[in-house]
Order: sequence, then C-alpha cells, then structure tokens
Amino acid sequence: MAEALSPVVMDLDDNDQSNNSVKPNNKNDKGKNVVVVPPESKAVPWVEKYRPQSLADVAAHRDIVDTIDRLTSENRLPHLLLYGPPGTGKTSTFLAVARKLYGVQYHNMILELNASDDRGIDVVRQQIQDFASTQSFSFGAKSSVKLILLDEADAMTKDAQFALRRVIEKYTRNTRFTLICNHVNKIIPALQSRCTRFRFAPLDSFHVTERLKHVIEAEKLDVPESGLAALVRLSNGDMRKALNILQSTHMASQQITEEAVYLCTGNPLPKDIEQISYWLLNESFSESFKRISEMKTRKGLALVDIVREVTMFVFKIKMPSDVRVQLINDLADIEYRLSLGCNDKLQLGSLIASFTRARSDLVAAAK
Repeated sequence: MAEALSPVVMDLDDNDQSNNSVKPNNKNDKGKNVVVVPPESKAVPWVEKYRPQSLADVAAHRDIVDTIDRLTSENRLPHLLLYGPPGTGKTSTFLAVARKLYGVQYHNMILELNASDDRGIDVVRQQIQDFASTQSFSFGAKSSVKLILLDEADAMTKDAQFALRRVIEKYTRNTRFTLICNHVNKIIPALQSRCTRFRFAPLDSFHVTERLKHVIEAEKLDVPESGLAALVRLSNGDMRKALNILQSTHMASQQITEEAVYLCTGNPLPKDIEQISYWLLNESFSESFKRISEMKTRKGLALVDIVREVTMFVFKIKMPSDVRVQLINDLADIEYRLSLGCNDKLQLGSLIASFTRARSDLVAAAK
C-alpha cells in the first residue's frame, strides 16, 4: 500500500515546488511580482499572465483593498458584495484574499461559480449548501473558513437569490460568501443587507498607464507615447480591455503606434472623426453622405462607432446650449436605433439631417 501511494506523494511535492516558485523573493518587489506563468507559455493571455497575485499588486482602489486586507489579517472577514464595471479588479481582489488566507492550496477551500454554471435554485440548495455545510481542514493555513464566490451574481434568478438568504445565515460560522456583479440593482435588497458592499469604479488613466508600462517593460514591447495614450483612451478604465488590446495589437504589429491600435480595434482615428465632423458642419447633405459613406467603406468603420465619437466631439465645440441639447438628443436616438439593427444608410442620413438642422439653428441664433 505504501508503495502504491508513494508516486502520489511525489506528485504533490512537485506541485508544491512549482507553486512555491511564484512567491516573491524580495519584499522590495512588492507590487511587481505579478508574472506567474513560465516564459515558455507564450499562448497564455496577458490578462491571466499579469493577474495580481496579492492584495498589494491590485491596481487602484487602495482604500477598498486596504480595508479588505485589514479585515482578512484580523480574521474578521464579512460576506462581501463587490460591484462595478468589468475589468476593475473585483475577481482579482477575491483571488488575492483567497491566496492570503490559504496559500497554495486555496483551490481546495473555495467554491467558484459564474454565469457559465447552472445557478438556479437547485444549485443553491444542493451544490452550495453541500460545500458550505462540510467542515474544512485547514492544513496549517491561517483560517479554516471557506469562501464561496458567486461571480456575475446579477445573472442569478430571483428564486435562487431568495434561497441563498437562508444559506448565508445558516453557514456563517465556517463559510464566507462573496458576490460579484456589474449591476448592484439586480441583487435583491435582502442579500445586499447581508453583505459589506464595495464599489469598484473604472480605473483612472494613471493606474491603467502604470500597469501597462509594467507589462510593456516585461514583454519588451516598442510602444511610443501616442500608442500608450490610445490604449488608455480606448480602455475606458477597463484594465482587462487594455491588456487585450495591447496583446492583439502586438500580434498584428511590431510597433504599437496610435494608428496600429485603432486599426486593430476597428475604432475610427481621431483625425477621421475631425474630418467627418467638418463635413457634417460645413458640407451639403449629398456631399456629406457621399464622403462619409466612402470613408466608412474604405476604412471599414462602423456607423455606431462614428456616432459615439462624434457625440464626444460635439461636447468640445462651441454652440448655444439649446442647439447642443437637441443635437445630443438626436445622436442618442440614432445610436439607440442602430443598437436595434436599423439600416445603416438610413441612420447615416438621419445623422447628417440632425447636423443640417443644427446648422440652421446656429445661423438663426447668430442673427
């Protein structure tokens, strides 16, 4: 029997050694030790390769992260509700907490369910309840409390959320629940009141830029300042989106310039938006329609992207407030109709017509 078990023990030792190899060697490396994948694994997405491994590595939201870190250190971790836009560090924060509590064997101590799993009322009554009701072995870890992660909890049915209320109360002694969602209003008030809520806002430009610079340095990429600014602008505070754009642009182009970033994502260049806006504000209806249609076809632009960027451009130009309000309202209607799948040519005509009317209002206001 001992001989039969020995290979298993050896495998466990090998795993422990591989897991221990990702630990920081120097306390001064705090915040930089985020590379956990061997260099030979080039196929791994950078989103996972550079995922923060500790709470100190999480970019931005220092007040939230420090609070959770302190609660974890004092063994007073409550049930958590983390909400906010995607790519802001919610799941990474939870996984960092799990690593801090349990070390390398944290996968054995957490139950992770997301929108790809069946999470109806039966899962709450069976799978979650079975995991929460069993007593855990700490194996020398700091805490024997188990964690249950319900990612994208706003996609759970109302019945499942109501069933979860009693499960949370019943197994609080040895289990902590973490709910992660984008829209907190889709979580029933009874669950919200049982959790400590933290809102993860979109990352500001500074933190996105700093983390991107770290990845660029680690991967030895050629990224000029204009390219970095384009990455930050298109990410809109979503770190996951920024890394995905960076990696996809790198695969398409050796030098990650502003033009390469916009071409890779299919977004219109700022100079194209300025040109389109000039046509809308100065050319006749037929001429504007012809030129914008030709640019759309030549550069493969989507009308919905043009509408969104032109809307931002409208905020920058001087015009009477009543004209701006009417124009923004018209652009919002066009964007809504495009989202429903309306004809592009008709909506392009509506876009030009909105600007033609705004020009007439501007002329009337000048008189």
